[in-house]
Amino acid sequence: MALEPSALEAIETLCIGLALSGLLASAYELFTERRASFSLLERGGVAAVAVLPVLAFSAPFIILRNTVRGRRIEGRPIPFVMLATMIACGWSLISGRIAIDLAALLVGA
Repeated sequence: MALEPSALEAIETLCIGLALSGLLASAYELFTERRASFSLLERGGVAAVAVLPVLAFSAPFIILRNTVRGRRIEGRPIPFVMLATMIACGWSLISGRIAIDLAALLVGA
């Protein structure tokens, strides 16, 4: 069974988006000693604006992390977990595509 080139590109984009997401969330935690979460936007002001790009690209990781924790701790239903995973993967496709395009732009390809 052969995969179409567009399917391979989508898988590559998804993997890059998820990897970038985890990298940014982990780097944020390393440098600030705080977990990256959407509650960082509640501070408002310049801090919320400054953290917005990090949250935009690390959102798939945050969504998946919170979903797994919610399933384990709170026993959230499987359809909720499936929906959250689909949202995170869609977001990862978008952020992965942006990252690939930015990398190509920087390299000049």
